[in-house]
Amino acid sequence: MSKEINLVQTSLTLPLPKNTWLEKIKDTLKYLGPAFIVSVAYIDPGNFATNISAGSNFNYNLVWVVLWSNLMAIFLQTLSAKLGIVTGVDLATQCGRVFSRPVNFSLWIIMLFAVIATYMAEFLGSTLGLYLLFGIPLVTAGLITVCLTFVIVYLRRFGQHMVERIIISLVAVIGASYCLELFLADPDWSAVALHTLVPSLGPESILVAVGMLGATVMPHVIYLHSDLMKARRTSDDLAEAKKHFRMECLDIAFAMNIAFLVNAAMVIIAAAVFFNQGPVDSIEQAHKSLTPLLGSLSSGAFGLALLASGLSSSTVGAMAGECMLKGFIGLDIPVNIRRAITMVPAIILLWLGFNPMKMLIMSQVTLSFALPAAIIPLLLITKRRDIMGEMTNRKITNAAGAVIVSLIVSLNVVLLYLTFSA
Repeated sequence: MSKEINLVQTSLTLPLPKNTWLEKIKDTLKYLGPAFIVSVAYIDPGNFATNISAGSNFNYNLVWVVLWSNLMAIFLQTLSAKLGIVTGVDLATQCGRVFSRPVNFSLWIIMLFAVIATYMAEFLGSTLGLYLLFGIPLVTAGLITVCLTFVIVYLRRFGQHMVERIIISLVAVIGASYCLELFLADPDWSAVALHTLVPSLGPESILVAVGMLGATVMPHVIYLHSDLMKARRTSDDLAEAKKHFRMECLDIAFAMNIAFLVNAAMVIIAAAVFFNQGPVDSIEQAHKSLTPLLGSLSSGAFGLALLASGLSSSTVGAMAGECMLKGFIGLDIPVNIRRAITMVPAIILLWLGFNPMKMLIMSQVTLSFALPAAIIPLLLITKRRDIMGEMTNRKITNAAGAVIVSLIVSLNVVLLYLTFSA
């Protein structure tokens, strides 16, 4: 009898088996989010313009550019995330500690113009989205965009998770809109598969291909990603840092591949719908052309995707501006002034009557200047053992980074040359 009682008591004291499958999912989900904020920059209105131009002018031939640009972006975002996880310090602040004051001031000036140019493109997207969907005048739509952006960024005070959920919801809207358009467009999938895997580049398509790269790899989110990881960091423990980095790599792979699919869908839809109709020179023209070709449902989905893209990327641009303008030279500009610095120029240019499409192109050219000011400091800092410890870059990582920097800088020089010579 006593043996039976002891057996019952022992069984009562043993811990209940956990549902390990559910626990693993919960553990993984708590790490996801920052990469989705970053991925928004890779599906911003600048991508709309370049991808529509690529598909309408060159059919499916440049889908491979989207794939390779995305792989480069994944590599750079992974390094930025690692820096934030290991050190608990964002890239701009690390630059302030590592480089001389003149170098940091130069970086600060370059990235200030980059943030203004970035926000201009993203701001124009949501403004055009409101205009196309509801017929709201551009200046009024711009003011509405500013208000909505301030509200979303303000919500960060209640925790980064809230902003992450809003951004993920907007990304879901963009993805759903393009899934609907893909279904309606009915592209040639065998041609899509061929041109995704087999590169082809003619003399006439070089400018567009370089523009696609310039619109995809964005300097401001390279800085922002390290800042987002700083907010997620919980301890200095190396094992925890390695686990956090593994989980963030999963986050990056998931989010950035969604961005790849959306960008590829933009090119594919433009090729399927517009290639035989003639090139499309503006976002407004693309929106108007969709209605007679695929129906009002498709043009509505396009406008909604553009609005969600512009609104979410405007928020990300404002967040990036806040962390960068403070980090380089330690100048603590009040948050509302920092936001105004990035937003006011776009409002003024709209009020003066500048063409939105020309403003969009101008912003992408400006960003091509700023890319080296993000990539080179990132590589120099993440290869230093005194900063990164055991998680410093391996030789193969540094070599890959050098190749990517050389390629991006060379292609952007070509872009600038062709732009100004044209």
